[in-house]
Formats: sequence, structure tokens, C-alpha cells
Amino acid sequence: MLFDNLWRKLFKQGLPADFTGVLEGEEAVLAHASVRGGGYLVATSLGLWLPGPRRVGWHLVSKATWSGNTLAVVEAEEDGAAGDAVLLRDLPAQRFVLEEPGKVPEVVHTRVTASFKSKHHIGAAWYLQRKVPGRGGVVLQVRPDPEADLAAVRDIAAGVAAKIKNLKPSE
Repeated sequence: MLFDNLWRKLFKQGLPADFTGVLEGEEAVLAHASVRGGGYLVATSLGLWLPGPRRVGWHLVSKATWSGNTLAVVEAEEDGAAGDAVLLRDLPAQRFVLEEPGKVPEVVHTRVTASFKSKHHIGAAWYLQRKVPGRGGVVLQVRPDPEADLAAVRDIAAGVAAKIKNLKPSE
């Protein structure tokens, strides 16, 4: 146990000693902060670890806002596919009161913003091209508006994904 804690401190860039998540081989810790009530927010090269712990990839953080000492995070979950497009549904915002935020708000803002390659609101949905951490390339995500006709959004999203695929050079 002592060796494990020393290893984490030396080679995982200062992970809290009692963090129970398991980082992937090349996953680098960028910042962390303790959350009031227990647990940590740990920002890594692959995503944001929430108390529990569980990691949310940067490409699935729809929105993150910082106010006072609270970070509010809106996580998206994949809600099906339309051709090569991934349909998203936002979950309710989670709020984390940080004891000493350090660089966490800045890193979260930078990583979420950098994951977007393009975003456009067309008709009744957002069409987002985002980088997926740890994988090459970009994924087309579609987030329908609450009042959207889901069948119509799926059809349009599948068509958009096919057109994007046809624009890419053959590999």
C-alpha cells in the first residue's frame, strides 16, 4: 500500500493518495481538487473524474460553468446512433463545491472547449464535431432540442454524417 501511494505521487502527477479510480496507462493527471462532502474532481488527459469515482470523457461534457467555489457540470449520455452520428441527451447538471479549486476550473474549461471542432445549431438540434480523447479523429454528435421531432433529427443526422464521411479522403 505504501509503495502504491508513492508510485501514484511520483508517476501520476500528484493524484490524491486516497483516490480510488484506475487511470489508463497513458492517462495524465492535469489538476485535482477535493469536493465538499467527499471525493475528488480529477481532470486528466482523457476526461473528468467525478466523485464515486467515474470518468466522463471530455467529449461527453456538454457544459461546465464556474461560479464562486462551485463547478457545475452537464454530462451528456449517448442515446443511440443515426448512421455514423451519435445522438446525445443531456443529464441534469451536477454541482461540485470545491474546497481549494486550484487549476481545476481552468483545465476543465480548456479541455471542454478544445474538444469542440465545430458546432452548429440547425433546425431543432445541435450538430457537434468533437475530438474523443485517446482516439484519433472526430465524432459527429447530435443533441436534439427538447421539442424536436426525434425521427426527423435522426434522418437528418444520418444524412449529415454520410455527407461528412464522403468528404473525407479514402484511407
